[in-house]
Amino acid sequence: MKYGFVKTACASPRLKVADCKFNAEQIITVAKEASKNGASVIVFPELSITGYTCGDLFFQRTLQIAAEAQLKQIIAETSKLDSVIFTGLPVPRAEGIYNCAAVIYHGELLALIAKSYLPTYGEFYERRHFTPFQQNMDTQFIDFAGFTEVPFGTDILIQDEENPQVTIGCELCEDLWVPVPPSSRHILAGAVIIANLSGGNEIIGKADYRRSLVKSHSARSLCAYLYANAGLDESTQDMVFAGHNLISENGSLLAESSLFSSETIYADIDVERLCQERRRTTSFGFSANNNTFNSNYVVVQINLNLEKAGGDFTRYVDPHPFVPSDKEKRTQRCLEVITLQAQGLAKRLRHINCQSAVIGLSGGLDSTLALLITCRAFDLCGIERSKVRAITMPCFGTTDRTYNNACQLAKECGATLKEVRIADAVRQHFADLGHDESVHDVTYENCQARERTQVLMDYANKTNGIVIGTGDLSELALGWCTYNGDHMSMYGVNSSIPKTLVRYLVQWFAEDSEDAKKGQFASVLKDILDTPVSPELLPPKDGVISQVTEDLVGPYELHDFYLYYLLRFGFSPAKIYFLAQNANLPYGKDVILKWLKTFYRRFFTQQFKRSCMPDGAKVGTINLSPRGDWRMPSDAMCSAWNEELESLN
Repeated sequence: MKYGFVKTACASPRLKVADCKFNAEQIITVAKEASKNGASVIVFPELSITGYTCGDLFFQRTLQIAAEAQLKQIIAETSKLDSVIFTGLPVPRAEGIYNCAAVIYHGELLALIAKSYLPTYGEFYERRHFTPFQQNMDTQFIDFAGFTEVPFGTDILIQDEENPQVTIGCELCEDLWVPVPPSSRHILAGAVIIANLSGGNEIIGKADYRRSLVKSHSARSLCAYLYANAGLDESTQDMVFAGHNLISENGSLLAESSLFSSETIYADIDVERLCQERRRTTSFGFSANNNTFNSNYVVVQINLNLEKAGGDFTRYVDPHPFVPSDKEKRTQRCLEVITLQAQGLAKRLRHINCQSAVIGLSGGLDSTLALLITCRAFDLCGIERSKVRAITMPCFGTTDRTYNNACQLAKECGATLKEVRIADAVRQHFADLGHDESVHDVTYENCQARERTQVLMDYANKTNGIVIGTGDLSELALGWCTYNGDHMSMYGVNSSIPKTLVRYLVQWFAEDSEDAKKGQFASVLKDILDTPVSPELLPPKDGVISQVTEDLVGPYELHDFYLYYLLRFGFSPAKIYFLAQNANLPYGKDVILKWLKTFYRRFFTQQFKRSCMPDGAKVGTINLSPRGDWRMPSDAMCSAWNEELESLN
């Protein structure tokens, strides 16, 4: 919980229909095992003490008494577990029998949460046996299983008193399948985790629908959803059950059981992430504040001892959050991104009736992608590619490899190549400034960058065109660009593309685009992909690039990871450091911390560059445009973040 995580579990233990003693023993055994593995929340299926398929046996007093007695046994046997347990049983009342979830913790019966929607169609006939608890009914307080004044109803939440963001609501099976589930009310009342005790059978296609339903509901509700389904031992007469258990968080499936298994699934729920997402999504708060449902919720507070929770951290942390790991999904994502980039630029070209574009082509990844996108935009507009002017501007740091690749790429794309050697102009500038050419400092480097921008801007004027910016999202985050140099353009096509994704987009062009099999197109792109990332502002050594960006500012693989969790969720340095160590990145913790400090220092000090960045299409959830996702004062202090970083040493 130090980093906002809560380990949860869903289980479908072995079962004998109507054998409450056997079922209780199985629930106790599984609960102890799950608690030992660190689960703070454990969810069992609907009517798990009796079995879901008891039919008219639910009317038998013997079964009712046995279920209540075994609930007592479960409460006693799990009293020392630091896990809140949800299990199911029938609760008889004077007016009928209710299908309930019993909520158990530390030897106490915290609540009995009743089912609202009872399916009575197809193979289901629950209204024959059970009475629905209507959503407009107030919570009652009843005596049951030896406990007095137990909250009984639907509008009941379980909340950790030390960490109130850990608030749990509950519903049962069919409750989820209706237009406005009880959990929607629970969510608006503050629940972040929803437990669903289910007794759904299995038919062809139902698992896919169930999975989609759980995922979509958790996404719409910005919650974690724990779905524990009746296991294979419920199968009887005409129905087959499969124990399909699911744990989903904000639309992402974190864990899923195999059908026809009795496995317990686990997932580390990021409660902090969910709360941050709710705060960021202001329409969620508006919905909660305008909630017209019954607001008379009973909140049962407990101490879950989350800081002492054991178990391993097993959540998958994607080392490359901007890039899908699945090849098929990655290919599709690349096409979507490229289309967004090209369509955004195409609209700008049409709007200003522009027939010409100018790009500084270095032979590096970013300018390569910018050229490829610009050509695609020209195709969309029906403009000849020859009106894309690719300008190569060799100077002191240019190598033969990048120069030749730039020239070959322009030819393969059908762009018009122009070469402007800027060394003499830069030397004249040195002379005007009184700068010694042998001093390879920031002046030496930036004079070249700004000379290139001057050439591009003036040539755009000459050809009635616009300058296409090549800088990417990662460079903007780090400020790894020259102010009013490569930082400036009329339209930045790569401004929301992180460096780790740039590589895959260029690879898509090399392998999957319509031009991939033409001439030397693919081979030149593959060589560009193999070239170290460099601004090439310092003289090469023995004809080889001497200025490797990642040696100076750190691996973009790490910086993109930091950027994602900083901007997308507002996580603290400590949590980002923790996640990076658990993301299977090829770096030790000292290296991770070193570049994390660099990232924060540069991110805060370089905001002034982002405050005046050009327009560019937003293609993902992360963007640094001051007109869109990121509004930050240029003079903000990093003191609080630095203090936390230093505490990590």
